[in-house]
Amino acid sequence: MFLEGKRALVTGSTSGIGLAIARALAAEGAKVVLNGFGDEAEIAKLCEELGATHSGADLTDVAQVEAMMAEAGEIDILVNNAGMQHVSPVEDFPLDKWDKLVALNLSAVFHCTRLVVPGMKKKGWGRIINTASAHSKVASPFKSAYNATKHGVDGFTKTIALELAEFGVTANCISPGYVWTPLIEGQIPDTMKARGMTREQVINDVLLVKQATKKFVQPEEIGALAAFLCRDEAQNVNGANWSVDGGWTAE
Repeated sequence: MFLEGKRALVTGSTSGIGLAIARALAAEGAKVVLNGFGDEAEIAKLCEELGATHSGADLTDVAQVEAMMAEAGEIDILVNNAGMQHVSPVEDFPLDKWDKLVALNLSAVFHCTRLVVPGMKKKGWGRIINTASAHSKVASPFKSAYNATKHGVDGFTKTIALELAEFGVTANCISPGYVWTPLIEGQIPDTMKARGMTREQVINDVLLVKQATKKFVQPEEIGALAAFLCRDEAQNVNGANWSVDGGWTAE
């Protein structure tokens, strides 16, 4: 197990993609700190399963982010995965939703990163992995905040990759297409309303229409890629935005 002795923090990891990444890192020996909301009993089971600890910090609150990072201690692997979505025409986009998406999808990535960098520099080793999206490369209508924040994550990742390259620290994005997670399932009703479609039409004509495979990406595929990016063999993989989208952004 090549991550023995390493400590990983995965945000938004009580379900979906984040949980799959946490499981993949724990399977390689990393001590994992989970973060996210959910049923307390279920989270306790996950901690027992993975030998992990958990922080329920709300990442839209900078003070809570700072408290979580202080409690977690020095982190070798940071996975900025927490995110949310809201679907609405731009002229009707709720201001509170815009602010919350920016705070969680983009600002939290900055805050978590700035707090782990000193320890990584000191050790001369670190991995920063940011969950972006196919929407970090291409846009879709009615998702102005999500598109904006995910493009921002891509640019931020490239910047810190350059800043940290000589310190043994890499930074990369993983950009999934549509993965069957609570985030995707939760946006279907809003998309139905915004586009006047049935559930089946949203799945086939919106979600999967651009994925050449016509299949949802599986969370475990993202977990496997995240684990690879932590290997020594990936030490020169830096500043990259990895598409896992069934061919969506190849067009």
